[in-house]
Amino acid sequence: MTYRTFGRPTRRTVLRGAAAGAAVLAAPAILRAQGSTIRIGMPTILSGRVAILGQSSEAAAQLAVSEANEAGGIDGRMLELVVRDSAGKPDQATKVTRDLVNTEGCSVILDAEASGGSFAVNETVRDIKVYCIHTNSETSELTAAPKNQVEWVFRCARQGIHDAVGGGLYAAKLSKEKGLTRWGTCSPDYAYGRSNTAEFMEYTKRFAPEIEVVVESWPKIFQPDYTENITALLNAAPQALYSCLWGGDLVAFFDQASLYGLFDQFETVAVNLGDYPVLEAIKALPTGIHSGSRYSSTVPDTEANRTWNDTYRAHSPVLPTNWAWQTYSGIKFMVEALKATGGDTDASKLAEATRGMTIDSPFGVNGTLTLRESDHTLIDYPVGYGLTLPEPPYIKNFQMTAWDEILKYEAEWKERNGYA
Repeated sequence: MTYRTFGRPTRRTVLRGAAAGAAVLAAPAILRAQGSTIRIGMPTILSGRVAILGQSSEAAAQLAVSEANEAGGIDGRMLELVVRDSAGKPDQATKVTRDLVNTEGCSVILDAEASGGSFAVNETVRDIKVYCIHTNSETSELTAAPKNQVEWVFRCARQGIHDAVGGGLYAAKLSKEKGLTRWGTCSPDYAYGRSNTAEFMEYTKRFAPEIEVVVESWPKIFQPDYTENITALLNAAPQALYSCLWGGDLVAFFDQASLYGLFDQFETVAVNLGDYPVLEAIKALPTGIHSGSRYSSTVPDTEANRTWNDTYRAHSPVLPTNWAWQTYSGIKFMVEALKATGGDTDASKLAEATRGMTIDSPFGVNGTLTLRESDHTLIDYPVGYGLTLPEPPYIKNFQMTAWDEILKYEAEWKERNGYA
């Protein structure tokens, strides 16, 4: 099992502190606690086909922790990041989270898992009452469904319903312009893939009622061979294809589907294509695939985003992904909450500080990101689509969806599903 820590005091720091050891030992215990390190536990995926996403989360979190410590930490208290590998297994995510708290002494959790693991972590931190920010799960129900909501848990990540509204508007416009009435889907067969695809097609058909879905294909997560799925799509002959495959699965699917000429036959919309490692890993990236916004140094096209991209790349052996900017932002929210409580890690106090919080951010469409008070989830990040290029910056003609449109349709969706 992979285990890493970042921000641990150096030998020089320890020796310097030893000179004052007698005074510290004589002081009340509360004073010693005020100077102690705050440990942040981070379960994520560091092995297997999608490891690069977890590695980018780790690199981004390490960068954010280093920045916080260089700025003085939390009233002089340093932060320490403790990272554990769940291998993408929900049961392992549960075990790792409990170990981080009970064995490693972590007082807060930054959950950098995919959706399956995040639901497991969500129930774990509910049970042990530890403040947590999810940074990667996009399944809408994680924060939208009242049964999953926890007072001291937040989600600093994209949400499926937000992408569904933006994607539906984009796909409906595309369908009307090109006469694409027959659609197929190919998405991973688990909670995220099922819900994301259902939401995307619901809104695409809402804005373009003439559309019908003529084939659905559901490969298993981390599936090695997509021949059966590709053959089913070719036999059904849709005019357009939607996919929310992600990470290494998306790379494998694209490489295999290209051998069959699938992308020459269908107009393709792939919401998770827009990550640098995915774009660079595909052997022959087709031009003109409709890609969602994951992470790009040009989205938002601002100096702040370009500077962050340069800083991240200077500190990381892996390329930035949406997991990277979301996890980095999660640490930033967590740091501000800790500052507001004076370093008190009580779950309820940190929750009170986090609800409705807005921070300056290079990833916000207006220079800020907000963790919404009503359901503890992220808003004001870029939502939209562009067309792929085979070379950097890989995406052109990016079209952003206005957040007033997203929020309007999201409110209706919540009402219909009993989430309001």
